[in-house]
Amino acid sequence: MSRILLYITTLIAMFSAARAFSTPCRAMANRGFSAKLKPASFVARSMSTTEGDETSIVDTCKEKIVKALETDDVKVTGAYDDPNGSHISIEVVSPMFEGKRAVQRQKLVYKAIWEELQGPVHAVDAMICKTPEEK
Repeated sequence: MSRILLYITTLIAMFSAARAFSTPCRAMANRGFSAKLKPASFVARSMSTTEGDETSIVDTCKEKIVKALETDDVKVTGAYDDPNGSHISIEVVSPMFEGKRAVQRQKLVYKAIWEELQGPVHAVDAMICKTPEEK
């Protein structure tokens, strides 16, 4: 009887140990921690150049917002002194915001930089969207 109890206890311990090691691995794989190669477009976006000068992701975001919202009053800065621009703050003044609520204005900005949000930009930490009258 004691041998059976010892055998069952050993099986339970082995099962628990195996499960403890496999669950975090599965969870990490589900969150994208597996050894995946980045697509070529990601590398090209984060290392794009213009006439030999490197264009930062902050400059790229600013250019796309200027073009999409038809305004020159755009300020994009890297937050927390981040040279890579993975966290950015955005200030935009555009007549396209007339009659729109704050969330609708933010959607227009996010739409302009959607491609960068899929790769090099991790987060927009602050966003101020105003009309020329609100400035």
